[in-house]
Amino acid sequence: MIIWILLAVVLLFGFVVFSGAPYVPSKKRDLERAFDELYPLGPDDVLVDIGSGDGVVLRMAAEKGATAIGYEINPLLVRLSRWLSRSSPLVSVHLASFWKATLPSDTTVVYVFGDSRDIKKMADKVEQTALRVQRPLMFISYGFAVPGMKAKKHVGAHYLYEIVPPEGVVA
Repeated sequence: MIIWILLAVVLLFGFVVFSGAPYVPSKKRDLERAFDELYPLGPDDVLVDIGSGDGVVLRMAAEKGATAIGYEINPLLVRLSRWLSRSSPLVSVHLASFWKATLPSDTTVVYVFGDSRDIKKMADKVEQTALRVQRPLMFISYGFAVPGMKAKKHVGAHYLYEIVPPEGVVA
């Protein structure tokens, strides 16, 4: 029985690696610095975390007063994140793919730990959301710069971009 459970966990995490970035826990020290120096979150912010893992980014954002919404495709991590975040009414976690999700209209910040193959596509999807909501969105990338885009600011391994809807284009 234990072998079947271990096999299921390995297969589940293997699937996630092929369909997105692998699970790598974020360091609270790095997040604290990013949310203080890079982009100070506050009660007017709605942060969306793509690949929210265990929810540490969500909980840190909620501590800063922001509403925090996570999208995660690994059901085990969704359950863990929901359990660890159960005391915060500002945190919600969805078992969903970022690629198929429609981000909330009140989103102000999108946080990602992507990978070099997907980071540009992630920024493009956020640009589509900025176009839909007709206002700029902040995009924080942990670990990877977005090719072809100039970061507004860079702190440690975090890059901050302002994604503005293309002019003259209406959603």
